[in-house]
Amino acid sequence: MFTSGLFETPFRWIGKTILGFNYEFDVSGYGSGDNTYAYITLFVNIILAITVTIFWSIFQRNRKEYNKFFYWFLVILRFFIIAAMLLYGFVKVFQIQFQPPSFVKLLQPMGEYSPMGLAWTYMGYSKGFGMFAGLMEIIGGVLLIWRRTATLGAFIVIGVMAQVAMMNLMFDIPVKLFSIHLVLMAGVIFITDIKRFTSVFIRNKSTESYNFYHPIVSENYHKVIRNIKIIVLPILLIAGCVLSYLGNLNISDVNHRPKLYGIWETKTFVRNNDTVPPLVTDSHRWRYLLIERKENAIVKTMTDNLVRHTFITDTIEKRITIYSQYGVKDSLNFNYTLKDSEHLKLFGTLENDSLIISLTKKDLDKFPLKSRGFHWINERPYNK
Repeated sequence: MFTSGLFETPFRWIGKTILGFNYEFDVSGYGSGDNTYAYITLFVNIILAITVTIFWSIFQRNRKEYNKFFYWFLVILRFFIIAAMLLYGFVKVFQIQFQPPSFVKLLQPMGEYSPMGLAWTYMGYSKGFGMFAGLMEIIGGVLLIWRRTATLGAFIVIGVMAQVAMMNLMFDIPVKLFSIHLVLMAGVIFITDIKRFTSVFIRNKSTESYNFYHPIVSENYHKVIRNIKIIVLPILLIAGCVLSYLGNLNISDVNHRPKLYGIWETKTFVRNNDTVPPLVTDSHRWRYLLIERKENAIVKTMTDNLVRHTFITDTIEKRITIYSQYGVKDSLNFNYTLKDSEHLKLFGTLENDSLIISLTKKDLDKFPLKSRGFHWINERPYNK
């Protein structure tokens, strides 16, 4: 998509005239890898590939081999897959891509989850499972660095990315095209060694060692490349671990927990001196106050609407600045008292309303998703 702006006009014409896309679409996709423009790009690439193949086959029909071209083609594929596997692997190992269920997710009925949200929560719940998936991607990428282990690396990548592609397809995650491309790329690398694979694993016959083709025969060249790989690989792994660890520190709620961290359930809600009953039709009365990140809070109303607020706490003066993302900033417009760690009282003015709100903190261990943990021994299934 780096050149999307350059080809936007002709690609839009192709999409509307040839493919029949009569609706408006954005080039960026807003983070989606399966947007309309991506499919137009795929269509154009397929047509170009077929056209080039036909003309090349006609004008080069007397040529018997493309060993040099195929070698460098495989090198490019390996570089691309290695980069993708290391990137996706590290963000899984350090729980950057998939994070633990947030307070909003804990209170959200399962029926309101999107398929992608359900998959993200499933992957983020278990740090161990995410680390395993990430390590398999890293191992597959590392094995692709050396030609003698590239077949095994491609085999691992096919297995790992086939699972990712199926999850993307079945949970409607918009990275379908990219994950399928990675499977196909790894398949191309693997199929170059398919004869030896079938000889051992299918025909149950012995196989001989294979001298891989290389267009450069200089021993000094191979020695330099080998030494570069030996030096660069540890640097890549260390840099990946350090950067991913720092990235995890930056997003983890453990390192950004505010003073009033927790899920606070409203017990009494007084607005303009009137006690508001907890009616499920009231879109203004607070049901929960979710304080999970510094300087941020989410109010869940009785109608289950989520309203995001700036929430800055002055723990010395016992005062808070609260205003919604669409509201007007009002510095230190609330006071609070914390009777104990379980009882919070807010009183102040928000959007011209005088509010006095009493809240109690919910015990996170009451959520099975938070408290169940791991058990080697289960006398019976714990399936709620």
